[in-house]
Amino acid sequence: MGGEGFFVGVDCGSQGTKAVVVDGGDGRVVGSGYVGYGLIEGLPPGHREQHPSTWVEAMTKAIRDALTQAKVEGKIEGIGVSGQQHGFVPLDGEGKIIRPTKLWNDTSTAEECRWLIERLGGVQEVVKLTGNTILPGFTAGKILWLRRHEPANFARLATALLPHDYLNFWLTGRAIMEPGDASGTALMDVRTRRWRREVVDAIDPSLMAKLPEIQSSGEPAGMLRREAAEALGLPEGTLVSAGGGDNMMGAIGTGNTKSGIVSVSLGTSGTIYAYSGRPVVDPLGEAHAFCDSTGAWLPLACTMNVTVATEAVRGLLGLSYDELEEAVKATPVGSNGVLLLPYLTGERTPNVPDGKGVLYGLTPGNLASGNLARAPMEGATMGLNFGFNRLREMGIEPGEVRLTGGGSRNRAWRRMCADVFGVETVRLEVDEGAAYGAALQSLWTRNGGSISDITDSFVHLDEATRSKPDPGNVEKYRRLQRLQDRLSVDLRGTFSQ
Repeated sequence: MGGEGFFVGVDCGSQGTKAVVVDGGDGRVVGSGYVGYGLIEGLPPGHREQHPSTWVEAMTKAIRDALTQAKVEGKIEGIGVSGQQHGFVPLDGEGKIIRPTKLWNDTSTAEECRWLIERLGGVQEVVKLTGNTILPGFTAGKILWLRRHEPANFARLATALLPHDYLNFWLTGRAIMEPGDASGTALMDVRTRRWRREVVDAIDPSLMAKLPEIQSSGEPAGMLRREAAEALGLPEGTLVSAGGGDNMMGAIGTGNTKSGIVSVSLGTSGTIYAYSGRPVVDPLGEAHAFCDSTGAWLPLACTMNVTVATEAVRGLLGLSYDELEEAVKATPVGSNGVLLLPYLTGERTPNVPDGKGVLYGLTPGNLASGNLARAPMEGATMGLNFGFNRLREMGIEPGEVRLTGGGSRNRAWRRMCADVFGVETVRLEVDEGAAYGAALQSLWTRNGGSISDITDSFVHLDEATRSKPDPGNVEKYRRLQRLQDRLSVDLRGTFSQ
């Protein structure tokens, strides 16, 4: 399914950028590089920003490091870029960055989102227009925020891009979008893969001219321009595939390119998504009706607090990762009545941007370190399961769940996921996620054929990590899920106080 040559995959995240070099013949990762970075400090609560120049510098070094390790500099046939979704990169008429990017986890646009939804006739009307509602994480509210709060910067706006689009622009000189990442803007109708004028005009009538063309995910973004080629040490004219959002590239990297597979990422945030050959639109707007980056669709739910919650408590208790795992294994299902509503940074699914973390059920008898260690893991997993249940209600039938991300390395967490989701879970032999998917997309763009044939050949499961659900635990978690969902609803009026 592959061919001769090597392919570079890049994943630009909010904590760092990773690059991998993949052998196009057998799918092996032969080189990798990583550069970490943080957020801009000193911003008001809810504001989370980075400067795109940080990503360019990190991508350049990560690719060079991966190439040095792989020793295949002259044999690169293609590059694919994955990027954190929803960030707004504003460019002026000369292609220069106007201001830092507001990221996917920036919740400062909650008022703009409420205003847009009201102007467009409510959530149900917005879902009819685009397939999605307008959440604070999405790009639409960020563009309106710029117009309202920084009108001088908005007046300079000539092109609106997403993070991975900006990296493609730096690599090729072309400003384009593809449907997968574009579907996360809340400006595109996922059914037609076209910008929805009613929503765009509600932000500003001039905005439509500033949105790039949406082209097929199977078409190249362009070819590597001379200045970028020199910076990376690669040949000018190397193919750059369309790329996509990190979830779309993660779907390719986990082999989620046909029905029956669900992927779950246990990272700082959490995502759960599945392949679909048709648009899957949630009339309540709780699950996201995204396109994927292969020509199909990717119904998805995202939570903002997964390892955010477990890491906070691990640090509080002073536990190593091994000690955390042992504490969780030694504590019974349900944490002896301690439940954590894990909205430490607000929440996206369910849509509670003003959410706060809540410890519930404490008594003198259960205020113990093991319960405090297990409760965040259970709360974060049930938070993901809230979105999983919405996907099920809309017809997604999982045969297995493929786990990725740092949390999936924890054996106790893998078993917990099987019990909470009620489905077998398994990790991958190569857990390079979105970077690996980006490399495979560039191979597919270069060589053609079926993307699912490519992923079937290259994406392999680590059967030693497979976990099967325990029927008794499944029933216990169903009861706990109902309690957590009810608490989430009952407490929402108190979060902003």
